[in-house]
Amino acid sequence: MTDTEKWPEIERAVTEKRRELVLQGSGVDKRISSCGGLPSSLYSLQLLNYLEVSQCPSLTEIHGEIQHLTNLQSLVLCRNKLTSIPDVLGTLKSLKVLDLSVNNLKGLPQGITQLKELNTLNVSCNCLEALPDGLSQCTKLSTINVSKNQITAFPPDLFSERLDLLSTLVASDNSVQELSGEIYKLSALKVLDVSNNKLSEIPADLSDCPKLKEINFKGNKLSDKRLEKMVNGCQTKSILEYLRGRGRGRQGAEGDDADKKKRQQRKKKGKAVEEKDEVEELNKMVVRVLHVSEAPAALTVTVSAEVKDVRPYLVCCLVRGMNLKPGNALKRFLMAQTKLHDDLCGRRTIATIATHDAQLVKGPLVYDVRPPTRLKIVPLGRREMTAVELIRQLHLEADELRKQKKRQNVTGLHKYLQLLEGKSVYPCLVDAGGDVISFPPITNSEKTKIKKTTKELLIEVTSSASLQTCKDVMDALIVQLNCMGDCRFLTRKWRS
Repeated sequence: MTDTEKWPEIERAVTEKRRELVLQGSGVDKRISSCGGLPSSLYSLQLLNYLEVSQCPSLTEIHGEIQHLTNLQSLVLCRNKLTSIPDVLGTLKSLKVLDLSVNNLKGLPQGITQLKELNTLNVSCNCLEALPDGLSQCTKLSTINVSKNQITAFPPDLFSERLDLLSTLVASDNSVQELSGEIYKLSALKVLDVSNNKLSEIPADLSDCPKLKEINFKGNKLSDKRLEKMVNGCQTKSILEYLRGRGRGRQGAEGDDADKKKRQQRKKKGKAVEEKDEVEELNKMVVRVLHVSEAPAALTVTVSAEVKDVRPYLVCCLVRGMNLKPGNALKRFLMAQTKLHDDLCGRRTIATIATHDAQLVKGPLVYDVRPPTRLKIVPLGRREMTAVELIRQLHLEADELRKQKKRQNVTGLHKYLQLLEGKSVYPCLVDAGGDVISFPPITNSEKTKIKKTTKELLIEVTSSASLQTCKDVMDALIVQLNCMGDCRFLTRKWRS
């Protein structure tokens, strides 16, 4: 059997001149196992700008021929068993997103430091003991996730003024022993998570990061027991104020005028950055916790065992007290959801968000699977149809759009259809009446569509990647809700 016969996805990508290709799941894994790896024909798809190969335990290495995919902007190789990455990866000069999470990597190639356009690096859940020196050359980096590895120290140049776009650094569940005082040089840093490491000190210089809004130091045995107690129960602002005060105290004790002058210069620089973001900050509001209860939720979701091999992870959240009537509040919320789909959700290939008017949902709910011919739904803006009919219709629309606009690839929902290829059953969220209200990652139902009058919102996030992915996306969406203006809300989350 030829590569073309074994890998019809690659043949279609060639014929249709596709820019995106997703290979994932047990069917792909079996072919990788029988072929001894990915076929060489994959590396000839030079038009690709998005490539994902995931959930394939038989995939242990990537061939150096990947250097031929010079137009790649996103490379997702998560949830495999990769033990190494070729150094030629550094020749992919257009690469912006690199996801190597949940593999068996013990090291990263030095070539990664040559990715000048890289803005997102996710190498979480591996066996890394160190990061390569030279990451400061990736000056467009905005997000780094190295959580759940065996890293003992950060490379010195990670805390460089050159990384002036780095806003998120997640390094939880490692063995990091020291956090450099040079961290103040990360002027755009907003989120820092170094929980569950081996830190004994938190540098006072951290308080000079002008945009820092969220820190997590839980699970570290700090020598300052008062500070250790604070990181386990206080808000970021309180911790930074304590660090700032401790830094001033040490200055007075040591009489170090030079150090004092440096701190004043940092403060002046930080003030300028803060003034630049003043309008953004004024539009934000504090999340008000109206009620916390451990009582069973009125709306429950039961997860069927059958979803394990299809789309196993689900997180739901009930938001009450919504007010989407003022101005363009509904539009802004939907735009925020779309932005999360494009960024954190990896254009829906990593996770998918669905929203429902909770008052139109008939509980209890079941997260289940159904054969494509038996899964019926009223998709947003359409009549009732089976999953087979819907996907066929979407394919037809995609082909027609290509012809009309004379372009080689299609943006929008159509690109996610291949995520379900080869599946004998499809995931769905079913209400008490047996009606499907959500068909991830494709669509949710017109019956529970949110409107300006929606006061209670049911949010679901599903993923085939990990439960943590669902939680991260949900948390990010709730933060967006907090920025929606004058609304009070209560949230209750549950996951399966």
